[in-house]
Amino acid sequence: MSQTLIVSSSPHAKGDLTVARIMWGVVIALVPVFVASALVFGARAIMAVLVTSAACVVTEYVIQRYFLKQRATVSDGSAVVTGMLLAFNVSVAVPMWQLVVGSIVAIGVAKMAFGGLGANPFNPALIGRAFMTVSFPVHMNTWPLPQQTLLSLGADRVTGATALGQIADAKALGEPLTTIAAELPSYWQLFLGTVGGSMGEISALAVLIGGAYMLYRQLISWETPVIFLGTLAVITGTFWVIDPTAYADPLFHVLAGGAMLGAWFMATDMTTSPMSRNGKIVFAVGCGFITAVIRLFGGFPEGVTYAILIMNAFVPIIDNKLRPRRFGKGAAA
Repeated sequence: MSQTLIVSSSPHAKGDLTVARIMWGVVIALVPVFVASALVFGARAIMAVLVTSAACVVTEYVIQRYFLKQRATVSDGSAVVTGMLLAFNVSVAVPMWQLVVGSIVAIGVAKMAFGGLGANPFNPALIGRAFMTVSFPVHMNTWPLPQQTLLSLGADRVTGATALGQIADAKALGEPLTTIAAELPSYWQLFLGTVGGSMGEISALAVLIGGAYMLYRQLISWETPVIFLGTLAVITGTFWVIDPTAYADPLFHVLAGGAMLGAWFMATDMTTSPMSRNGKIVFAVGCGFITAVIRLFGGFPEGVTYAILIMNAFVPIIDNKLRPRRFGKGAAA
């Protein structure tokens, strides 16, 4: 027998959420981030999102129809989600052809090579970003500053370091943070997104609006993002209390960089995160811990991408060790 059908014991519950409803719901939740990116970086940000989304959809369609000889399932919206998240994880300075290459890697290598949606062990958008970081380091680390006109294509943009990059540079030079305090963006700037950085990490407010929508639609649970950010805050806050001249405060770490986007939109990915509540807690703590360690002691100013990818690798173990209790087992409620 080539395939074995395993049916678990009852009861079986069926909800009204389908893959398509979940994925298109995430797309809707990403709209505030998309709008914020367009307002901050202009038409080039809009073009980047359209290019990555289209490239991901086309890549998945071609692989399914012409390589795997399967019915194309691009209408479920999962490829669009990957494309949007990939765009939000890179600099607006990245050339369009590099975005296409990153999209092909995200879908072709990180998703379809493992069997498609539901079988990929790692978040496809983050794999695409990691590939682009090592393949195109110059453009991936060029950070245009916010611009004033919505229709600007950004050919002559002024560039600068990100907020976390400024701290990393000061640490590398052995300078206390007090020497660059006046140059760092305020909490309000980080919250609204009027700072340089990746297209999706510039507005904590936009991410929170999208996250609130997903919670309302019950597309995600609160444990993963809240515990992820809480762990990051506790660890960075501990070192800040010990030496505030060498370490940034926890609120700065939560608002700066990709912590908000990663916690709400990528650590909550159903395919690459644990199934049980306890598993989600362990996963979130691991993501927050690794992010903090990389930011505080690593050679990169940011750590969200690699923290989530590392914890993705532990998901099978977490699911195996922290299985939810079966119905009918244990003491009566």
